[in-house]
Amino acid sequence: RSSVRVLCGSNWSLVLQGQWMLEFYAPWCPACQQIEATWESFAKESERLGITVGKVDVTQEPGLSGRFFVTTLPTIYHANDGVFRRYRGSRTLEDLQGYILERKWEAVEPVAGWKSPSSIMMHGVAGLFHFSGWIRQIHNYLTGTLGVHVWISYAIFILATFLIGLFLGL
Repeated sequence: RSSVRVLCGSNWSLVLQGQWMLEFYAPWCPACQQIEATWESFAKESERLGITVGKVDVTQEPGLSGRFFVTTLPTIYHANDGVFRRYRGSRTLEDLQGYILERKWEAVEPVAGWKSPSSIMMHGVAGLFHFSGWIRQIHNYLTGTLGVHVWISYAIFILATFLIGLFLGL
């Protein structure tokens, strides 16, 4: 059984309390696959280090990856009582452990307040990621299930965008 806590949209707020190391990954990502064993070993040492080690699958949690503004994979964050810092060090077990044991995270500039995953701004970004996923599902339903041609689906979205714009403009 894995020692890594899997986080999702419903339980991500756990990282606001205590000390965490959190990895954002995708199953198809070669760099993510390369550090998977190291991340598991790091998690096995988490109790000794006094932290919780977690991971987020960005393919399953687009809103959460938006909230943390994940643009590269894998992305690692350190969180200490709701203060977030992006980890940019080496991805070896020794360096990850040293980051915690030697408190190297204290020398790293925290994520700005407005970009913090718990801020209202990033809550809005998470909403946009959810909305884009919803649009993708509608497109897949139209093209896959109903058999509508791709360009007709695009035309429907263009028309809907135009009509919503007209309505909001009134």
